[in-house]
Amino acid sequence: MRSLGQPSSAFADDHGEADPALRATLASAYSGGNEPYLRAVAALCAARLLLPIVATGDEGGDGPDPDRHAEMAAVQVQAANGAKAVCVFTGMDALTAWQPTARPVPCTLDDVAATAEETASMAVLVDLEGPHPLVIEHALIKELAQGHRLVELSPGEFGWVFLDQASGGRPDADEAGR
Repeated sequence: MRSLGQPSSAFADDHGEADPALRATLASAYSGGNEPYLRAVAALCAARLLLPIVATGDEGGDGPDPDRHAEMAAVQVQAANGAKAVCVFTGMDALTAWQPTARPVPCTLDDVAATAEETASMAVLVDLEGPHPLVIEHALIKELAQGHRLVELSPGEFGWVFLDQASGGRPDADEAGR
């Protein structure tokens, strides 16, 4: 898995509060249909998210021990069928309600999607314990992991926006295939 490094300076003054407008959009995804779901994913593309990180490895024992090794890793959950998913949260309240000991790393959805791809996860679970959980499936994760952002082009019309490296980094748009 890639190194998380230092959080982006874009989040330097962020205290982990959830965006009420984002949560309202996630709540509307429950109304059913493809459009509210895609609108929620598009809103997540523009949001700061919190990726929970936990220590893995040998943390046992008392006091310092140079032979003990622990690494920080993104949290994954596994379904009964063996499929894995990466968890991410819209605010500290949702993260600590789920796992109070996890460390939050501010990130964007494309960062989370890239982590999901690297860990062979089939989904990204947003706000697993609520208030408005959402599952982002693998077909969208593949696009997001490439740095593509889902946007609403006009009411009910969605497309992918990405930097076109061939044209010097100008944004390009491609209609969503969903």
